Amino acid sequence: MLVFVYGTLTDPARVTAVLELEPPAAADRFVGNATLEGLHRVDGRYPTLAPGGSVDGRLLAVDETELAALDRYEGVENGLYVRVAVPVAAVDDGGEGVAEGDQCWAYVGKPDRLDVDATWPGGGSFRERVRSVVSRTGIAVRTRE
Repeated sequence: MLVFVYGTLTDPARVTAVLELEPPAAADRFVGNATLEGLHRVDGRYPTLAPGGSVDGRLLAVDETELAALDRYEGVENGLYVRVAVPVAAVDDGGEGVAEGDQCWAYVGKPDRLDVDATWPGGGSFRERVRSVVSRTGIAVRTRE
């Protein structure tokens, strides 16, 4: 599985600690640089994403157990972040082992919990609004060198 990371998880040392890997194993988990188009980074207590613009990051390859560790790190269970599926729209030479049409995960933090000024339109829960915006607006990850 792939995860688009754009904040603290772009640091191999942090990934090593969160996934409880042997150094320098985390460096091998990054499969390329990428840009998430349609969302931009907003900094608050922790970084998060908001509709519009783009944000540069990295693609991180994980297994199911490691994805669960990332969910714990991001506070998914207590509603700090939600994890949302984002399509991979195009692959440049920078996406080793990544194919167009793949799906990756991205974490989006709840603005009021992170003290950021960001609005997610629509109705329903925060998770529902994020998923709706991502699925309806052509948001996608593009790999880059």
